[in-house]
Amino acid sequence: MLFQGRLASLQQQVQENRILAARLPILQKEYEQLNRQLEAALTELPNEREIPGLLTSVTDEGKKAGLDFLVFRPKPEQMKDFYAEVPVDITVSGTFSSVGNFFAAVGNLPRIMNISNVNFTDIKSSASQTSLKVTCLATTFRFLEKEEQKNDEKQKK
Repeated sequence: MLFQGRLASLQQQVQENRILAARLPILQKEYEQLNRQLEAALTELPNEREIPGLLTSVTDEGKKAGLDFLVFRPKPEQMKDFYAEVPVDITVSGTFSSVGNFFAAVGNLPRIMNISNVNFTDIKSSASQTSLKVTCLATTFRFLEKEEQKNDEKQKK
């Protein structure tokens, strides 16, 4: 009796393992697809070396749009789990359409850049256009290298 119970248990385990083995190719494809998606997502997070170039791109887009930069002040990074937020205070002056063109251009940059805390002041209308001053917070994100993640975890403890 004991032998038959053990045999039935082993046969059931073999059957379960066969089912798992049959799903292995599907799971491997899913794993590969998720890895490709992760790599694609990480390309939108610049590393530390790319941040100055990204910030230069932001100012270039503002100048192309016809804006004058009054303030462009990077703030301290804020560490998160696997990325850091890189905030920059920006104040520009120009026409309303120039500001709109600037925001659209920033939205089309290849890297993630959020614009928040937008405040319009010094609004002046003339016959043909409206000029104003805009303050905002531009935030980009950068991927933390493994070493930085370890150091951040140590600091939290």
